[in-house]
Amino acid sequence: MKPRILIVEDERHIGIPLKFNCDAEGYETTLVEDGPSALRLLGQTPQAFDLVILDLMLPQMSGYAVLEHLRKIGVQIPVLILSARTLSEDRVRGFDLGADQYMTKPFELAELLARVRGLLQRYAAIRGQASATSSTREDVYEFPGVRIDFSRHEVMVRGEPRSLTALEMKLFRFFTEHEGVVLTRNQLLDNVWGFDSNSTARTVDNFIARLRQHFEVDPAKPRHFLSVRGVGYRFVCNPVERSENSEEPA
Repeated sequence: MKPRILIVEDERHIGIPLKFNCDAEGYETTLVEDGPSALRLLGQTPQAFDLVILDLMLPQMSGYAVLEHLRKIGVQIPVLILSARTLSEDRVRGFDLGADQYMTKPFELAELLARVRGLLQRYAAIRGQASATSSTREDVYEFPGVRIDFSRHEVMVRGEPRSLTALEMKLFRFFTEHEGVVLTRNQLLDNVWGFDSNSTARTVDNFIARLRQHFEVDPAKPRHFLSVRGVGYRFVCNPVERSENSEEPA
């Protein structure tokens, strides 16, 4: 089955050629021009799509509102924001709401298609794991108050279900596989995001903040996802009271 992409773009001189090129790459592409149309499609049959390419400045409702609503109702397919908004705060807001990639207009088609391939490959791998009928011990990870089943893409935090995006799951799994190890931002970018990004150290910081929001009792005073000043981050499954000052929660 062809990967299915939903493009949400009101500028027809961008949306129509983008659909044409995605179709030429072998994808099954649907183009809509406003947020409510996108939500109707995704709310009714979210499994009908494997990726959303989302503009921010849309009629009737913004791309931010579309993305926020999708994540609130548990739609976790990858979202690539494609926007003329270039400010850092726009990127930060997009990532905070659950975007997986952010590209600015004007854009290079080859780079956008590379990002699309990367996101589709990651999502296909995660969805393939989730279709398994049973989970092995290696698929399940637990630490105080948290149980996460990677094969089923299920997360419980202090008895409540949480929805993580595919990229958040991949980042979290990488941390669990390197529990206690200090990881630089470059290591995280190389192993989680891969080559297909304008992703920067700031991107990593934004995603760490999201993991803290999901898992820490007090995100402002993290005990599991620790900053190591001037280096990167370290994940600690069972923290103890620390007296050293080489790590800080910022």
